[in-house]
This record gives sequence, structure tokens and C-alpha cells, in this order.
Amino acid sequence: MKKVAYPTLLLVVYLSVLLLFTAYMKNRPYGEKLGTVPKGEVLKYISADQKEFIAATLVLKVLFYFGGVVDKSFNKLDLPVDYPAMSRSLHASVQLDPYNMDAYYFAQATLVWDAKQIKLANDLLEYGMRYRTWDFYLPFFVGFNNAYFLKDYAKAAEYYKRAGELSGSELFINLAGRYLYESGNSKMAIDYLTVMEKGASNPAIKRTFQIRLQAIKEGHRIELARDRYVQEMGRLPSTVDELIRKGYLADTPVDPYGGTFYLEPDGTVRSTSKFAFGVSGNK
Repeated sequence: MKKVAYPTLLLVVYLSVLLLFTAYMKNRPYGEKLGTVPKGEVLKYISADQKEFIAATLVLKVLFYFGGVVDKSFNKLDLPVDYPAMSRSLHASVQLDPYNMDAYYFAQATLVWDAKQIKLANDLLEYGMRYRTWDFYLPFFVGFNNAYFLKDYAKAAEYYKRAGELSGSELFINLAGRYLYESGNSKMAIDYLTVMEKGASNPAIKRTFQIRLQAIKEGHRIELARDRYVQEMGRLPSTVDELIRKGYLADTPVDPYGGTFYLEPDGTVRSTSKFAFGVSGNK
């Protein structure tokens, strides 16, 4: 009888358990379906020569999970999103296959914008840069995160410069000089998300960026109306409805995440959704 290699046997056992676990999870509450993922070191050992396949499977599982949450949110079902489990799956996948592009794109799309785990996402992206040395999007992502969220302009300039050198595009060089002092401005986010949406090849990720781009454009439309109001009236408007009633906005801005736009006392435009699915509609 032919001997079966020990790592291969472990892989068969792991996949058998995974299939049983998947069947079991179908009967659990929807928000728990991502389940528990073994540590990356364990997966690397038991995956043998199937690392790329297991890595792709983990990312695909996260994509299907989040896609289901998004679909149910459109149908007015308010579901919590298991971001910690998504993060664990993505980190495990890149330990198995550090070249998996979808893992980095999706981490940037969800960990940064929805979960607000900027450092966690940056660590993952910096890990990817060690392997995907040709990929200008990874330093571009980190550059944006540092400028827009962390306000660390020196680091942002460093990564934008690297993205410009790798891509040969003036866009990233211009971003470094043009937007570093405008961090927090929605125009910066619109330009960034436009690039992200065009570069995303995976339909689910592309759709994620399209939704966020639509939301921020609507918020920016309110900002422009607010600024015109201040210029002409000499004071801040109290509400978004006031901008509509007085003709500064042609119609009610729509948040594709299902929230309602409102103005902070200092005039900052916010939405009750916080631009994420599954967030309570209360301020």
C-alpha cells in the first residue's frame, strides 16, 4: 500500500473538517457564518502545496460573506458585519499567498473605510509590498490612509512618491503635492475612490468603491450648497432640509448606505449610516 505524505493527510483532514463546519454554519445566524480560521502558521503547514488555492478560498469566502451582507442591507435587513473575522481571514490568506491581490484590495475597501482599522490595514498592505514589489496600488493605498485618516503627511508623501515611481504616472505625484494639505476634504476622497474603482478588477470590490464614491459625492454636494449658503447668508445652515427649502440643493441627497445626511453644529456633513452597511440609523 502506497504511503500518503503526512502534510497531504493533514490537508485532507482539514478540508474534511472545513466541509462539515461549512454545512453546520448554514444553520447558524447569518452574521456568524465566517466562523473561525486557523492561524496562518498552522494553515501554511497543513496546506502543503495547496497554499494558493486555500488562500484564494479564504478571500472568496470573505467576498461572498460581505456580498451577502450588502445584498441584505439593500433589502432593509440590518445585519452586523463580522469585521474581526473578515480581518483574520484576509491576514491568513496573505500568509499563505502574499501575492493575492484581492485580499489587499478588499482589506483596503472594508478594514479602512468600514471598520476604521487603519493601522491594521496598513500593516497588511506593507506586508504585501515586500512581495508585490511592482504593485503601485499598495503604496498608493497606504499613502492615502496616512494622509486622509491619520494626518501623517510625511509618511503619506513617502508612499505617494513610491507609487509614482512604480507607476510612472503623474497622478500619484500630483496627489502627494496637491492633496496632502487638504486631508479630510471630500474632494480628495472622491479623486481617490475614482482611481480605486477604475483599478478594481473584482466585480464585488468594484461595486464597493462605486457605492462609497456615490455616497461621498452626495455629501460633497451638500458641502458645496452649505458653502454657498454661508457666503450669501452669512451664517451656517441648521439642517440639510433648510438648504433644500431655500433652493441651495435641488433635491434630497441620497445615502446609498441607507442613512440620512445631517449637519453637525460646526457645519460638518455627516450621515447616520457612517458610510457603512449594518450601522444603526440613529445619530
